Amino acid sequence: MNSDVNDEYPQFKAYAAEELGVQDDNFEHLFTPHRMAYVNNETPRGRKGEHDCPFCTAPDKTDAEGLIVYRGKLAYCLMNLFPYNSAHVLVCPYRHISNYIKATEDEVLEIGVISQQAISALQKSFNPAGFNLGINNGDVAGAGIKAHLHQHIVPRWLGDANFLTITAGTRAVPTLLEDARSQLSDAWGK
Repeated sequence: MNSDVNDEYPQFKAYAAEELGVQDDNFEHLFTPHRMAYVNNETPRGRKGEHDCPFCTAPDKTDAEGLIVYRGKLAYCLMNLFPYNSAHVLVCPYRHISNYIKATEDEVLEIGVISQQAISALQKSFNPAGFNLGINNGDVAGAGIKAHLHQHIVPRWLGDANFLTITAGTRAVPTLLEDARSQLSDAWGK
């Protein structure tokens, strides 16, 4: 990591292994303490509660402001603010529930139907070679926001996990969220 990044974003500091007293593993480390809010089930503003949940507040915004691709009756699809890959979307129930088993049969059905529609729209607008679908359910399962159930749909292309991710620990996402949202929204249901 170059010093320009540390100067411009002092909250993101890269440490050399020897500074931390550990054996060098040949990786640079990016410390992101602002993400602890998610680990601690808090909002980025540090307050706990459903009213600050980004998945509860997104539907109150315009589609463009909330990065919403599609609105259903019980669930909706939006862009992932921290994408693993271009056009990475999430499908969420409107209801603030944390566990998949708390979803009603109607919510499960609509989440499934919206996921199918999202995959179809992604195929038409981005032509990926495959997809990763998954729900990180529970405290240790890896959910960035564990308080509100959400399913990931990550489009994949041959070679998308290039050397940059492996050697620099950085994801190159060539599509802006707003552009991907617009493309997917246009392709939805066609």
